[in-house]
Amino acid sequence: MSVKVRFKEISDGRLSLYLDYYPAVKGKDGKYTRREFLKRYNYKNPKSKEEKQINKENLLFAEGVRLQREKEILNEQDGLYNANNKKLDFLQFFEKMTRERQGSLNNYGNWKSALRHFREFTQGHCSMGDINEEFCEQFKNYLKNAKQLSTINNIKLSQNAASSYFNKFKCVVTEAYEKKLLTQDFGNSVKRLATVESKREFLTVEELQKLSNTETDIGNLKDAALFSALTGLRWSDIIGLKWKDIQCTEGRYFIHIKQQKTADVIMHPISEQARNLLGDIEESQQLVFKGLKYSDHNNKKLKEWLQAAGITKKISFHNFRHTYATLLLNKGVDIYTVSKMLGHKNIQTTMIYAKVLDEAKVKAANAINIKLDI
Repeated sequence: MSVKVRFKEISDGRLSLYLDYYPAVKGKDGKYTRREFLKRYNYKNPKSKEEKQINKENLLFAEGVRLQREKEILNEQDGLYNANNKKLDFLQFFEKMTRERQGSLNNYGNWKSALRHFREFTQGHCSMGDINEEFCEQFKNYLKNAKQLSTINNIKLSQNAASSYFNKFKCVVTEAYEKKLLTQDFGNSVKRLATVESKREFLTVEELQKLSNTETDIGNLKDAALFSALTGLRWSDIIGLKWKDIQCTEGRYFIHIKQQKTADVIMHPISEQARNLLGDIEESQQLVFKGLKYSDHNNKKLKEWLQAAGITKKISFHNFRHTYATLLLNKGVDIYTVSKMLGHKNIQTTMIYAKVLDEAKVKAANAINIKLDI
């Protein structure tokens, strides 16, 4: 089997680029053909610098497609890709990957919403054979203009929500490709949806105290939230925390775990107050927060707890981690140390909290307002 880039002369002194297959291959219409036109056109006799550049870019594009087609053919010949995979249900594959995220509090909610919008876009039907670069672009454009499905107020999706949902879809496409269910990682060829910087809510020390003093029936979710505010641990690390992970050396407490998100092993110092919040030590292999799991019921109870404490801010569980970072900076801890405490690999990620703190300082500076006789 060979695949070559060739040209066909057309009108206006242009050359149409196409791939020449030998022997012939089956096209999308089921018929055998030797040609695949790429919808790219070169100048037969380029005169300007711009025309020469266009010719060069078109040749690079054509060569990239040629290499990809050769790879697809070789994979199919070697049994790495089965043509029958095109008939497999991509939507079911998406659903399976979503179910696998059930243990992640915030992330699972995003995955469910992304799946709901994908069902809406496909009307509940999508096979592996439907996935290509154009399909990915169409879903991205759908999300740009989509309305929230969980409300009746016809509210448009925020730009960050649309970006998050599209990233989940791209993740599914990549996984399908890696499992040899797709011939190409089509999502990788499509640009991500840009995000805008969003306001990161955090709680003050006074608000944390109010929450601590407010009775609630959410069980150990209350302790887990306060523990996150005192340690900065993510939800994914808190739900998997075992008693053996909490260690004490010379009266100082540490958490020794492998972070779920980054896979990094950390020795994370925690305060004596955070340790005392957990109560008596139990068997080493026991979970510290038994039975803690993601659910819409728990999300609702979390909101009710905040409301009962008189807090009107929009707070999710992850905002308790934001609170930890912001309060550390507010107490004068340098940003490099805060970055290490949060387990960030890139200090630029931590800089987001510095911006939040700047906003808090501006608000504080304007808190004193008296009438001046000037």
